[in-house]
Amino acid sequence: MGLQLPKRIAAPARRAATAVMLGFFALTVAACGDAADKDQIARLAMPDPATEQAPATFELWKWAWVAAMITGVIVWGLIFWAIWRYRRRSDDEVPIQTRYNLPLEIFYTIAPIMMVVVFFYWTVDVQNKMTHMEDDPDITIDVVGQKWQWTFNYTGQGEGGSTPYTVGTGSQRPTLVLPVDQTVQFNLQSPDVIHSFGIDAFLMKMDVVPGRINQFQATPTVVGDYNGKCFELCGTYHSRMLFDVKIVDQADYDAYLADLAAQGFEAEEPLLGGEAARTQHGLAEDDSQEGAHE
Repeated sequence: MGLQLPKRIAAPARRAATAVMLGFFALTVAACGDAADKDQIARLAMPDPATEQAPATFELWKWAWVAAMITGVIVWGLIFWAIWRYRRRSDDEVPIQTRYNLPLEIFYTIAPIMMVVVFFYWTVDVQNKMTHMEDDPDITIDVVGQKWQWTFNYTGQGEGGSTPYTVGTGSQRPTLVLPVDQTVQFNLQSPDVIHSFGIDAFLMKMDVVPGRINQFQATPTVVGDYNGKCFELCGTYHSRMLFDVKIVDQADYDAYLADLAAQGFEAEEPLLGGEAARTQHGLAEDDSQEGAHE
């Protein structure tokens, strides 16, 4: 007679086995893909870190996956062991009914608490590294998130301390250019609603909150082209809040700022709005418009 499992055990067992088989199938299919797919698998779908700070986030992500897989293997092993050990051997057999198991209950109470404590400790440690602020950053960029695009102010980096800037529109996304191996401080501001500024390869994002200035620093280490966007659902045209990022050497960075100034994209002070913004404090003197700040 073949193995017969109680229905309340057999159904979860089938679901667990199906999930395991689907997982192995997905990994097998992905492994047969191109080099980019294999690279994604090796990094567990995380972008290549492109700043001095980003590896801290990547390491947390990697070891969290390792911990999750170890936990999963233990749980799956216990599930299948219990299915086999306590299987029904006869149609007339009634499984032993146990109200509780004190050692087991203590274990599955204490073990998750210890896991949360460990994850909390390392999360705080990484957060402190990612938000650490140097006293004297190399450059400062005032970032404005508005409905629905970005304004990038290269504060005080123009001729005579002026501020070159670039403003995105609903139909044309802006480019944020950064010098390699220079510590950049981002000052994040919003004149309207909450946005979230993030660059994929920086493995870092931060909310842009009206009425306050959030700050973080990053030191780009890899020359190349990257993607940035708003990570906060901010309104109707949230999907348009995309921008490009170019990390270049110092000579190309200086040339870019000079080109902005030559085109007239230069102001005495950072601009706190943009062409696609409803509130454009910094671009217009009329503070009577809806949402304008004093």
